[in-house]
Amino acid sequence: MGLTKTEFFTESQNKTALLLKALGHPARVAIIEHLLKVRACICGDLVNELPLAQATVSQHLKELKNAGIIKGTVEGAAVCYCLDESAFETFAAYFSNVLAGVKSQQSNCC
Repeated sequence: MGLTKTEFFTESQNKTALLLKALGHPARVAIIEHLLKVRACICGDLVNELPLAQATVSQHLKELKNAGIIKGTVEGAAVCYCLDESAFETFAAYFSNVLAGVKSQQSNCC
């Protein structure tokens, strides 16, 4: 596996890439959509919502948590998850800048 050379990029670029990489699987997108739908922290019922094994769901939750997209707290034997607003503020700022740049480019491009 090759080196990523992340040290050549800004902290902001690396953070954005980490967030976007975490969204690179449809199961993770489905988890986020489910958390939005229930509008609350959920404890353990994600396995019933996805057509995946419990271990697979746990791995996807781990990836989302490591990227900072979800937060988790331990309550007894259960871990409860909810969305982390700061991650979505980062997305919003990034895509707002991209959209502004796209809108301002010459209309004769490509």
